Amino acid sequence: MKDQLKVFRIIHLALVAGLVVAYFVLGNLSDFSQLKLPTLDNDNMIYLAIPIAAFIISNLMFKMLVSKIDNALSLKEKIVPYQSASIVRYAIIEGAAFLILILKPELIVFGLLLIVYLALLMPTEYRIKRDLQILD
Repeated sequence: MKDQLKVFRIIHLALVAGLVVAYFVLGNLSDFSQLKLPTLDNDNMIYLAIPIAAFIISNLMFKMLVSKIDNALSLKEKIVPYQSASIVRYAIIEGAAFLILILKPELIVFGLLLIVYLALLMPTEYRIKRDLQILD
């Protein structure tokens, strides 16, 4: 379990680090004026829906994929489908963050919130056991 968790954490860290680097390079985060909360008007509301939809869809997809994992399998056998479900979740969040960065850079703050959320989803042994409903 420890070796699989280490690989899983490296994958997660690479996704988060790549997103952070992209935001620094493409989003010009060295200029702190980018981090102010933009004024929201009717044109921006569609772009505000992107992070909200990503949050909801990623969690629904994750729960659906985790629920399909066979309970008869051992923890080591459950890790691979769990990892796949998590990567789907990460991809949806990462894709939404890139969409915001590319389509509407003025709303970069919402993309940063997605990056923080993605970073908080770091895989831990406790989180895996909780999501798989394995009680010790």
